[in-house]
Amino acid sequence: MEQSKAIIMDVQTTTISFNDIYTSYYRKAFLFAKSYVHDDLAAEDIASDSLIKLWERMKEEEIAYVQPLLLTILKNKSLDHLKHDEIKRNVFDNLTDWYHQELDMRISNLEACDPDEIFSDEVTRIVQETLHSLSEQTRRIFEMSRFEDKSNKEIAEIMGISVKGIDYHISKALKELRVTLKDYLPLFYFFFYFH
Repeated sequence: MEQSKAIIMDVQTTTISFNDIYTSYYRKAFLFAKSYVHDDLAAEDIASDSLIKLWERMKEEEIAYVQPLLLTILKNKSLDHLKHDEIKRNVFDNLTDWYHQELDMRISNLEACDPDEIFSDEVTRIVQETLHSLSEQTRRIFEMSRFEDKSNKEIAEIMGISVKGIDYHISKALKELRVTLKDYLPLFYFFFYFH
């Protein structure tokens, strides 16, 4: 207590050490910051940073009233912390809202998925039209791969081209089907993509 009075009354002296300031004000600074930020680690940082700033100011100029200056520094640093927390919370809330909307959409789409629709005339027609729009070689390679369950190596031997060539034709067919079945993408992946 004596030390605290000495700092308040004799601020003109340049012999005040940071240790004196820390010993006199740390606990008050910590409790003040904690009462607003509700986080021990953040309050410790705010208190320490504020005391360092106070000490630096005291080295630069004469401070008539130390406690009001310290309180101002603490207030500003606590406000900065809370505003930063608010920004983080808003970003998190937006991400959470987006995630919930996206999740609701996936649930809704899955609930609306009708297995009978998978084999509907519409989907069959789209697949057939897409395959017939491809070159004969690409269509034949894709049909052997996806409908006849042949390996790329087997198809390469039958067609007399390299396995890389087979990969190219299958990728080309998948790209076309992905576009034409854009409204049925889950079905596209289910039936054609992974082999």
